[in-house]
Amino acid sequence: MKILTPDTPKPQEFTDATAAVDRLTELYVQATVFLRDHFASVLETPPTETRIRAYYPEIRFRTSSYAQVDSRLSFGHVSSPGTFAATITRPDLFRNYLIQQIGLLIENHGQPVTIGTSDTPIPVHFAVTGDSAAAIPQDGAAEFTLRDIFDVPDLSTTNDDIVNGTYDAPDNVRPLAPFTAQRIDYSLARLAHYTATDAEHFQCHVMFTNYQFYVTEFEDYARAQLNDPESGYTSFVSTGNVEITDGNTPIPETLKMPQMPTYHLKREDGSGITLVNIGVGPSNAKTATDHIAVLRPHAWIMVGHCAGLRNTQALGDFVLAHAYLREDHVLDDDLPVWIPIPALAEIQIALEQSVAQVTQLEGYELKRIMRTGTVATIDNRNWELRDQSGPVQRLSQSRAIALDMESATIAANGYRFRVPYGTLLCVSDKPLHGELKLPGMASDFYKTQVSRHLMIGIRAMELLRSTPLERIHSRKLRSFDETAFL
Repeated sequence: MKILTPDTPKPQEFTDATAAVDRLTELYVQATVFLRDHFASVLETPPTETRIRAYYPEIRFRTSSYAQVDSRLSFGHVSSPGTFAATITRPDLFRNYLIQQIGLLIENHGQPVTIGTSDTPIPVHFAVTGDSAAAIPQDGAAEFTLRDIFDVPDLSTTNDDIVNGTYDAPDNVRPLAPFTAQRIDYSLARLAHYTATDAEHFQCHVMFTNYQFYVTEFEDYARAQLNDPESGYTSFVSTGNVEITDGNTPIPETLKMPQMPTYHLKREDGSGITLVNIGVGPSNAKTATDHIAVLRPHAWIMVGHCAGLRNTQALGDFVLAHAYLREDHVLDDDLPVWIPIPALAEIQIALEQSVAQVTQLEGYELKRIMRTGTVATIDNRNWELRDQSGPVQRLSQSRAIALDMESATIAANGYRFRVPYGTLLCVSDKPLHGELKLPGMASDFYKTQVSRHLMIGIRAMELLRSTPLERIHSRKLRSFDETAFL
């Protein structure tokens, strides 16, 4: 069978990161335009005995030295001599990230990077993403079989082997980045589906919540920031990619909400705040973080409600997680429960300082409304209805002070994907002590607590924004043989 591919330039070495990313962009645009153009023509006249194929661009790096770099850095260098490579997608979306990561690699090793075409085909589905005029037909809907002519997504190569530490490097070419291009493209498509907002709107600081009440408060805060010319925020994006730059502009109601409604308070450099309402349950928490991780956020935190497990806690008290009891089960195959999930000092400090700022309490007085300890995450929302002797005994032995259905999942996936994480919860009921969440109590509680809790999360993100990147990305999240890229 004849294979039709675009004519691409030969691989070229670069010592300038910006020029390297320009070449990546050139190769990617050439490949995707080639696929889109041929896809449009194939819909009119299917070819015979011809496969149309284009390849992802690639970064390749070689070093023969055990160069000693700044031992404080958790990224920006390789740990040993060898050949390293990464396939690249959407260099327009990841431009600043790629310039930074490539620049550190060149600077720390004094070696060039090589930019060329990989041997990984681009699935036609991902090439036409964003082209409103193109639609991929389902099997049987067209006069030809799509996979006979174009490459389609291959789930056997779209996996998390690199981040899970199970990657088998072909020809001893080790990974340069935590995700392959196909894995990233898959997640970018899923993000648009689950959140109803495009990937380019996501900001570097992500908050997760499990109640819609927080969304209303977030929108109110965003509108106030847009009306303040000194805030640094430039726009607010709601579901359906509705973007406003004036805090007084109305946002039309969405007739059909996505599974995980997402909202973005943007800054020019992408250092704003994204809020994702993941709803209730560890499955949604895993799904959201699985896909947001490919965007390489600087931090994500959980700000939601929980059950307080101690009689000394009151409704509305805060819980700062410094350990997690994982009974969510959704990550057991990727991250066994025997792996500890450490607290990250930079995130913990930012959250505690934010609680102090918002509540005007400090030191020992802060203990009146906030407790630090183990948060248990369970996959059974109605665990109280079962025989309590087993769960309660485990909770007591673990020293748990709160229970929810999302926090440990978000923290564990942060650990797995090397994304700094943290958790600050608010006690909304105490099932072990007869204080169940009832409708009347819930309304009063939400009205008084949600605004303050959300503001603490926002303040924490703003503190982290001013923290150098190399300090946020802790070495605790890096394994023996890490990728050079974050």
